[in-house]
Amino acid sequence: MFVGGIVLCPYERLEASNEPLLTLDDQRFVLFPLRFPQIWDMYKQALSCFWTVEELDLSHDLVDWDTKLNADERHFITIVLAFFASADGMVNENLVQRFCARCFYGFQIMMENIHSETYSLLIDTYIRDPQLKDKMFHSSETVASIGRKAQWIMRWLGADRPFCERIVAFAVVEGIFFSASFASIFWLKKRGLMPGLTFSNELISRDEAMHTQFAVLIHSLLLSRPHRDVIIAIVQDAVAIECDFVREALPVHLLGMNPKLMIQYVRFVADWLLQAFGVGKVFHDQNPFDFMDMISLSGKTNFFRKASL
Repeated sequence: MFVGGIVLCPYERLEASNEPLLTLDDQRFVLFPLRFPQIWDMYKQALSCFWTVEELDLSHDLVDWDTKLNADERHFITIVLAFFASADGMVNENLVQRFCARCFYGFQIMMENIHSETYSLLIDTYIRDPQLKDKMFHSSETVASIGRKAQWIMRWLGADRPFCERIVAFAVVEGIFFSASFASIFWLKKRGLMPGLTFSNELISRDEAMHTQFAVLIHSLLLSRPHRDVIIAIVQDAVAIECDFVREALPVHLLGMNPKLMIQYVRFVADWLLQAFGVGKVFHDQNPFDFMDMISLSGKTNFFRKASL
């Protein structure tokens, strides 16, 4: 298919025969005319949000890390950064091997590389114990809850899954598996701590919101979509794993943040995603965090909050 659509790997072509969005087109090497302008519009929106690691200023973060965060808070943020560092690599691996996309996905791969560089830099800056740093850089093998996320990603984005299920799973990774981690860093922003980390979180959460939106858009353009029970099963499975991650990363109650509230937030985000897929709410939880009502998304309200109103 031409730019603005999706180009499939050879093993994906059989399932694409009845999907106009996925079918190869003789004009796929030519940019215009655009057959799916809404896809192109999202690509241009993503392009306008480009940023680099060099824009981040971490000079004040170490003082906050050493003097204003307690040991439990440092543990929490360390596990969050460890997940982030491994997650973007897994996302990129599956984008390249599974979706083989142009335009938006090509740009997304570049941005995921920037995200990965950012998280690696943050870990390298904050974690000065060489053994702990090495453990965090291999977190999918050394942290049980992150390993379960990695296994889920490989299972649902595997070649044996139909494209329509993989696109749902991809949105779940970007939406649900990042939700608690993003919220934890916005919690630091509310307290006026770690300005370099929190600014990077604003940029990355904006990017990931667009990636989630794009997956939802692709799903909406498919003629053959997963049954609602399949979508619910994918989301519920991911929510259970994300809740395990919260319990492991946040074993104690912190000021304004605890496992119960964070799990409630994860379920709130999951309901938004289910609604976006046309399924309807399953968990019926409210957003427990006032600081997640308004965050940076190109100057607009929080992606999940705005879409649920």
